[in-house]
Amino acid sequence: MNSDTADRVIAINHEFYNRFGGEFSATRRRLQPGVKRILDSIQADESVLDLGCGNGNFLRELSRRGHEAPLLGVDFSPPLLRDAESSLGTKFLAMDLTNLSVIRDQLLITDYWSLITCFATLHHIPSTEMRLDILRTVRKLLKDDGKFILSNWQFLNSAKLKSRIQPWDRVGIAQDDLDEGDYLLDWRSGGEGLRYAHQFSAEELSGLAGQAGMKVVDSFLSDGDGGNLGLYQVWVRS
Repeated sequence: MNSDTADRVIAINHEFYNRFGGEFSATRRRLQPGVKRILDSIQADESVLDLGCGNGNFLRELSRRGHEAPLLGVDFSPPLLRDAESSLGTKFLAMDLTNLSVIRDQLLITDYWSLITCFATLHHIPSTEMRLDILRTVRKLLKDDGKFILSNWQFLNSAKLKSRIQPWDRVGIAQDDLDEGDYLLDWRSGGEGLRYAHQFSAEELSGLAGQAGMKVVDSFLSDGDGGNLGLYQVWVRS
């Protein structure tokens, strides 16, 4: 995918989450089962940076459990961040992840991070180049023994979600200008919207990890009625 197409795809998601952020947040009041599984593995003294934090539910739950180390969430969507309330030991910042390598130093509010999470976010980042820029920056932000935990939407596992796939000519983008696995999906709550998502395979993610100087040490499926709508992975520095 060339940079012009990637910028147009990013603009589609910015428009969606700025327009429908409130409606989207209302559908995300409860944590996904896979996220709960991750929560139970986090120690109270581990600092946590949550990339694409949305309405902040994940970090709020950590704080509610008495987490002792710094917690920081970042997201670009003002409507979602309005639902993310800062509290003692927890901060939320408005930042665009496509600029993560530029703003990296602003995120070092602690001596690097024990854990960086990125739930249901990387699949909204177009192009291998942009993803690698983010992932290589993640590696630089991690402690030597730190972990990166991410989840990615497996919407092709759901007949209902597959029915929401729309043709790219609705937004004036040619299919040939996109990468394999790139999809446009509609939204039907509070009005009709469109957003971009990429369907990752485990092999594709493993390849990205290697190119970013990391490796996959754990992987599992969770979420949705069939327990297979989210692909979770744990990465460490290689």
